[in-house]
Amino acid sequence: MNTYTEKQLELMKKWQEGELKRINILSGSVRSGKTWISLVLWAFWVASAPLKSSYLMSSKTLSSLERNVLSLLGQLVGKDNFTYSLSKKEGKLFGRKIYFEGANDARAESKIRGMTLMGAYCDELTLFSESFFTMLLSRLSEKGAKLFATTNPDSPYHWLKKKYIDRTSELDMLVESFLLTDNTFLDKSYVDSLKKEYTGIYYDRFILGRWKAAEGIIYQSFANNPEEYLLDEIDPQEIAFATIGVDFGCNKSAHAFVLSGFTHNMDKIVILDELYINEQISPKRLEDLFIDFTVKSKSKFRVYDAYCDNAETTLINGLKNAVWEKGVAIDIRNACKNPITQRIRFVSSMMSHGRFFLLKKCTHLIEALSSAVWDSSQPNDHRLDNGSINVDSLDAMEYSIEQYFDDM
Repeated sequence: MNTYTEKQLELMKKWQEGELKRINILSGSVRSGKTWISLVLWAFWVASAPLKSSYLMSSKTLSSLERNVLSLLGQLVGKDNFTYSLSKKEGKLFGRKIYFEGANDARAESKIRGMTLMGAYCDELTLFSESFFTMLLSRLSEKGAKLFATTNPDSPYHWLKKKYIDRTSELDMLVESFLLTDNTFLDKSYVDSLKKEYTGIYYDRFILGRWKAAEGIIYQSFANNPEEYLLDEIDPQEIAFATIGVDFGCNKSAHAFVLSGFTHNMDKIVILDELYINEQISPKRLEDLFIDFTVKSKSKFRVYDAYCDNAETTLINGLKNAVWEKGVAIDIRNACKNPITQRIRFVSSMMSHGRFFLLKKCTHLIEALSSAVWDSSQPNDHRLDNGSINVDSLDAMEYSIEQYFDDM
């Protein structure tokens, strides 16, 4: 029985005939088979490359690298041929030393300065910072060095598309496009279900494999049918724990608190409560309102943490002092503040998989989700934030859940 799709066999033939380039990018739909074949190519190529050279594998974070790539690579080649330690950030593949790094922000490029590499593997390349990728290419300085990368399409204005993919003919570069239909091993019912789970821009990119600009309403399915996501009430026993997200108002924006609950086994998110303060108030008044909101939340749910907009250090310190003085047991933490597009993609995914709900009383957040739109004046993906829509509730909601993206 053949274990390769026709598309994957085409790539294997290019490897066998020495047609791979210095930069090799596999782009296209989700579940199209590009990650699997990229790791097969990577494993074959590393096994035939110099034994004493150094190699790098990278993803946005080390946890995503392990989840998306390292576990699968181990299954493909066996534990005798691939061992690794994520804590040490290194492994051995066919006796070759492999380094691991995350590429989660612009500072990540400093992690690989000084390296001399024979090969590199990049998972979900559009999520990398441009500076990291530029530095990585400069580190691939050994004769015959190669880079292998996978990615889903993004905006046609993304740096990877404009500066590299659109210049394929000018560079020592191979770009292979994968479609969902290329993976002939997938069950038809699964493919049909997968197509239904993505809407709008994410359908164009993740199902059709198109580099498409974001435009229009962000949460189209929610805006079209909000009732599908709304609950009258919920039994507190269904909620394993809850967290509070805090967005501080400045200039024309408002303060917003959002309480998000996580069901047992982390299978669903339920937005349980909110407070939206669209007026100028003193720091003391803000602290009092936060105390009241927290005490009310803790009376119904297990609430241990609040994640706050870390741009407002003074206000965060005020909240820390206030809860300490009042004896309210909650940890005030800085929000992760992942890129907004990553937050949007996560919420969209939870919605499409039936894992995101709100209590009907959260009217401000319901309106915000219904009216959130892409900023058509920006070349890359940006949520419109000009004061015409309530992004404060969206930010607070995202701060309350982003700590658990990987867990979910």
